Amino acid sequence: MKKFAKTHEWVKVDGKLAVVGISNHAQEKLGDVVYVDLPQVGKVVKKGEVFMSVESVKAASDIYAPVSGKIVEVNEKLSNQPELINKDAEGEGWLVKIEMTNPDELSDLLDEEAYRRFCEEEG
Repeated sequence: MKKFAKTHEWVKVDGKLAVVGISNHAQEKLGDVVYVDLPQVGKVVKKGEVFMSVESVKAASDIYAPVSGKIVEVNEKLSNQPELINKDAEGEGWLVKIEMTNPDELSDLLDEEAYRRFCEEEG
């Protein structure tokens, strides 16, 4: 099950690991992604902090950590194929895997239905 942040990141939990990416809604707004500034493995992130960025032909967009923890893996494919985010934002285009330090933070995130309503209200 995926959960979503109001900053348009998604999280899919696998045990203590959170796979993180940007939502399909976000990639549609961004347009063609041309560069992904991946963080270093081992970097510690705090929920709500900017931890990387994604650049499209339109703009650069900050990506916020939806949970706190340590980055244990980054999607290296994005270095050479940033367009994977456009093709499959909520699958092959994942960004990082975070080993969560506080899984309770997941309760602050939206389920798919609530996120869809949020996006509609946002316009």
